[in-house]
Amino acid sequence: MKRYFSNLSQNWLPLVAILAIIPIWEAICNLFSVPTFILPAPSDIAVAFTQVSMERWLDNLWATLRIALMGFAISFLISIPLAIMMVNSKFLTKALFPILVIIQSTPVVAIAPLLIVILGTGDAPRLTITCLITFFPLVVSATTGMLATPPELIELSRSLSVKNSKTIWQIRLPYAIPHIFSGVKVAITLAVIGSVIAEFVAAEKGLGYLVQFSTSYFKIPQAFAALVFLSLVSMLLFKAVSWVQKGYFSWSLTEEEKQR
Repeated sequence: MKRYFSNLSQNWLPLVAILAIIPIWEAICNLFSVPTFILPAPSDIAVAFTQVSMERWLDNLWATLRIALMGFAISFLISIPLAIMMVNSKFLTKALFPILVIIQSTPVVAIAPLLIVILGTGDAPRLTITCLITFFPLVVSATTGMLATPPELIELSRSLSVKNSKTIWQIRLPYAIPHIFSGVKVAITLAVIGSVIAEFVAAEKGLGYLVQFSTSYFKIPQAFAALVFLSLVSMLLFKAVSWVQKGYFSWSLTEEEKQR
């Protein structure tokens, strides 16, 4: 019973906290007569949400979600093999890791206009921006996880003349799964951010485009409604990764994580 109430509080406490903020926010906006173009009240945001057709919301949602998921998938398919190669080669690690740090340190917002000029206005620049943002945490988490494998297991596999490919798939990768999922949870939310940044620069659809369009016409409640939509998408994607880990890789969770 104690565990049941503990799980219940962990699942519902964040929602209760958010619901408690909404009336306070509404009261402050009404009490101080805050203009909607500065900070709209939750009621104004709700009205703005209903003023946009559900078809348009879903159309913009799909435009953002498609780029985010495609960019994340491309980044994942590149980063894991690259992490395996870096683990197997110290030379490759020394050669590539500084380049990865430089790419991560470069503000994507600054190079986004250049990517639009180079790659055009289609999906290519938006996918590139999303990949650049999500790539680094995936590579670092996978590499860190594989390097955290107990050295005695590696020595044992070498003494038994186990092929390097089997050592990677049967020893290093299973030990890296918790680290990889940590990186995936970070990267999946960053993918949404990357997709929105790309839409700020060049797009005709998407929740990021809707935010920019709304603010340019001082439709601030509508922009806030799009931001709420974006937050919900990011949280659902994060939760989806947690469900996948619990469903298929539950052995990689700690006891505390299993109870959440």
